[in-house]
Amino acid sequence: MSNNNFADNIPNNLLSLRKQQHYTQKELAHKAGLNSNYYAKVERGNGVPSLKTLYRLAKALDVTVSEIVGY
Repeated sequence: MSNNNFADNIPNNLLSLRKQQHYTQKELAHKAGLNSNYYAKVERGNGVPSLKTLYRLAKALDVTVSEIVGY
C-alpha cells in the first residue's frame, strides 16, 4: 500500500466509474439518493464521503466500496 491516504483516490475513481457508466453527476447523485451539489463537491475532492455515502455510491454504480477507494 502506498503512503497516500485512501481518500485521495476517491474523486478520480468516482469520476472514472461515473464516466464509464455514462452518468452525469446529477444522474448518479439522484440514483444514489444524494444531493447533486454534495456529490459534485465529493468528486472535486472538496469533501470526504462517509462510509454510508460510499456504500450508496457503490450500490448505484454496481461496484464495491473498495473499487471507489482504490484499496
